[in-house]
Amino acid sequence: MIKVGDKLPSVKLKTRIQGDMKDLTTEDIFAGKKVALFGLPGAFTPTCSAKHLPGYVEHADAIRAKGVDTIACLSVNDAFVMDAWGKDQKVGDKVLMLADGSADFARAVGLELDLTANGMGVRIKRFSMLVENGVVKTLNVEKPGAFEVSDAATILGQA
Repeated sequence: MIKVGDKLPSVKLKTRIQGDMKDLTTEDIFAGKKVALFGLPGAFTPTCSAKHLPGYVEHADAIRAKGVDTIACLSVNDAFVMDAWGKDQKVGDKVLMLADGSADFARAVGLELDLTANGMGVRIKRFSMLVENGVVKTLNVEKPGAFEVSDAATILGQA
């Protein structure tokens, strides 16, 4: 599993910007920037929709005031689902919605979560991290089923 001080691996992710599909590499997202990245098991799922993403939307201005250039949400869903979820959650330009549809990022950083028994396939563990110029500065990985250390308030305190 990735740890503080490690450089993020080079992985291609997808997003939708103004209705167009766009490929973004980890270099595009993190090079020369301070980024608050959080990951969650799935769009439109209970904790993710009721607490995790809404907390980052609510605290986006305060997080950015701490020098964070980008707040990004990542899930093992496709870009169409992430875009629809962002619209449903009224994310606007506060959070960059990133799709890791094939769990390439999840596997590359060792945060994959096998939910096959629940019919959800391979997902990503619930986490948050601060990344500066591609290097992990803080990492908060939740225990299965928990939502205690990857929330927006934690990142706000670490930024």
